[in-house]
Amino acid sequence: MRAAVIHEHGGPGTIKYESNYPDPKPAPDEVILKVGAATLNYHDVFTRKGMPGIKVPLPCILGLDFAGEIVEVGAEVKDWKVGQRVMVDPVDRKNAGGLLGEMRPGGLAEFCAVPDHHLVALPDEVSYEAAACLPVAYGTALRMMYTIGKVKEKERVLILGASGGVGTCCVQLAKLVGAEVIACASSDDKLKRLGELGADHLLDYTKHDFMKWVYEKFGKPHRRKFEGGMDVAVNFTGGDTWVKSMRVLHRGGRLLTCGATAGYDPVEDIRFIWTFELQVLGSNGWMREDLFTLLDLLKTGKLKPIIDKSFGLDQANEAFAMLEDRKVFGKVAVKP
Repeated sequence: MRAAVIHEHGGPGTIKYESNYPDPKPAPDEVILKVGAATLNYHDVFTRKGMPGIKVPLPCILGLDFAGEIVEVGAEVKDWKVGQRVMVDPVDRKNAGGLLGEMRPGGLAEFCAVPDHHLVALPDEVSYEAAACLPVAYGTALRMMYTIGKVKEKERVLILGASGGVGTCCVQLAKLVGAEVIACASSDDKLKRLGELGADHLLDYTKHDFMKWVYEKFGKPHRRKFEGGMDVAVNFTGGDTWVKSMRVLHRGGRLLTCGATAGYDPVEDIRFIWTFELQVLGSNGWMREDLFTLLDLLKTGKLKPIIDKSFGLDQANEAFAMLEDRKVFGKVAVKP
């Protein structure tokens, strides 16, 4: 089969396209999936580079998020059949094992062997490309915004990194509940597209200090009053934006995070946490029920996965470059 494979960890260009990689064979509890589409996440970048304390079996086929059609079933598989359309939940919730696309082969291949407990039935109304956007980016966004963050109608929500996969979903989810959204991105084109998604205020963080902008637009938060600034700040970038995200929140405000793509060890100032009674809320991934919620939102047209560009397997390095160079709006797809 055709596959995009890493034989060693490394930077850009590490992925090798192979046209004659061995076809997978199903174990008794596995199905063979003909991959319809996969999408890339920063976790795939981290896996390619290598992560401290995590020993990834090599060679490795990356790709956590993917969907496709069952073309073969193992001898003990009873609830799934050839021809069914499915989405893959990459988390091993049965055996507490590692992720597909990390500890087991993932979706950047023509075929993939998948244990049946990873499968989620895919409605006919949802395309493979849309389904491949859901678990990592959209599932994480849903849990962060709704389950953990409890974003509500009329709240003011600042979203940093709004133009990426998680960010574009956060914008849509916030607007679905009637929040006022301030979306931050790095170019006029990205901001224009965020406006088309419903963002109420558009801020180019390369031209404006977002903290000062918030103070000028909504007032500086007062430590003795529940007014000014933001109700919620969404920051999954970390780095030098972390403390500023705290400083835009009014008393009792919520800082939501699910990652640290710009740095996991920022300078901290805990005075803002206790002085303004802030809630710093972390969200780690998604639960299986979140995927069903997302599929319902897609079926009813309330949520639209945003795919910027699709690549072939032989263009996997170019697809990763688009993600790492932050040239993407929404998600990058790879279609075998």
